[in-house]
Amino acid sequence: MPKKEIIRCPWCGEDPLYVKYHDEEWGVPVHDDKKLFEFLILEGFQAGLSWRTILYKRENFRKAFDGFNAEKIARYKDKKIASLLEDAGIIRNKLKVNAAVTNARAFLDIQDKYGSFDKYIWKFTEGRTIKNTRKSLKDLPARTKESDEMSKTLLKDGFKFVGSTICYANMQAIGMVNDHLIDCHRYKMVGKCK
Repeated sequence: MPKKEIIRCPWCGEDPLYVKYHDEEWGVPVHDDKKLFEFLILEGFQAGLSWRTILYKRENFRKAFDGFNAEKIARYKDKKIASLLEDAGIIRNKLKVNAAVTNARAFLDIQDKYGSFDKYIWKFTEGRTIKNTRKSLKDLPARTKESDEMSKTLLKDGFKFVGSTICYANMQAIGMVNDHLIDCHRYKMVGKCK
């Protein structure tokens, strides 16, 4: 009996790391603050680049940024920032590195104010995953009214590199929206995740 072909969103292609990310992470609802912080920081570094580039450097980012420990990152001084800018394993962009430090501080402020970053970030979709019915990649928007509102609020609350397009990519990654195409094998599976 022939093996049934697995249909995936075409953006992941056949790259094993990208396929694994698509099949195991993308679109799965995330409610762990540390993981939410990691995605927010990585999305900021991704600005102007491909997610594939970030994915291949993800482990290097984890090492360089102390496992995305917001408390540690918030205390980074000039010497640590200078060492990050010399680290070929990450994206060496001064504005993005400085934004990561700024965002760690803003993240901690939000945790203090709301009790968790999870409560804060998921309010933009009223605590639920928006289930879209996209048929092709051309149906995927770069931004939505929810990502516009998220961006505006994050900027007001002191975050950097959180434009609406970055926010929408973040919403897709952390499962605030299900943007798997409807014929993708993950579409229904992700819809069952809580």
